[in-house]
Amino acid sequence: MTDPSYDEARVARRRRQHERQAVVFGVIIAFLAVAGIFALAMYTGSLVGPFQREFTVVGVSQQEEVPAPCLPEVEGQPDGALPLPYADVEVNSLNASDNQGVAKAFEDVLVSRGFTVLELGTMPEGGRLEVSELRFGTKGIVHAYTLAAQFPSIRMVMDDRNGARVDLLIGDEYDTPVDIEDVPPVDEPLENVDGCVPADEITPKERALSLEMQAAEGNAAEG
Repeated sequence: MTDPSYDEARVARRRRQHERQAVVFGVIIAFLAVAGIFALAMYTGSLVGPFQREFTVVGVSQQEEVPAPCLPEVEGQPDGALPLPYADVEVNSLNASDNQGVAKAFEDVLVSRGFTVLELGTMPEGGRLEVSELRFGTKGIVHAYTLAAQFPSIRMVMDDRNGARVDLLIGDEYDTPVDIEDVPPVDEPLENVDGCVPADEITPKERALSLEMQAAEGNAAEG
């Protein structure tokens, strides 16, 4: 005959086992529920993952920080260099991103404001940029500052070209020109960009040519 105390002990053991199982399964279900909510928040964009980083565009170069040149002194303008007549500023509008058609769109805006746009082009893959730049030589500093006033912000990079023409390189994260009403008056002196350095203290970068310019130079060399 079975001892009643043994049956009671067995029932108690089973009860404790079932309680432990209920706790374990409850923890697992709660963990899965929290994980599901977290995954849903990540998917909808409500929550940013701790290891999430910005998307990097393939072919876009890391732009080194280089100082912009300060404005030169201009004879007859003791208060500082004035903007040039827009027609005197010659510009190449160059696409330095994968955004199709931006060079033409910028040309249309600049031409409508009186600038002289001479060439449209596309930079080679190694010359793609994240943010837009103006590139110019020592003879084109005032020209570049005159053009820079059309934008809310833009990097200014001096290169080793000889002439005064300015290259507008339109990067992947470009700013559109400001409204014409917000451009500083042409009778007010231009202002130096923050952190500028005298031009003679800057080592100019080597000029980067667009695909169209490279082809033209190659044809000239063959001829």
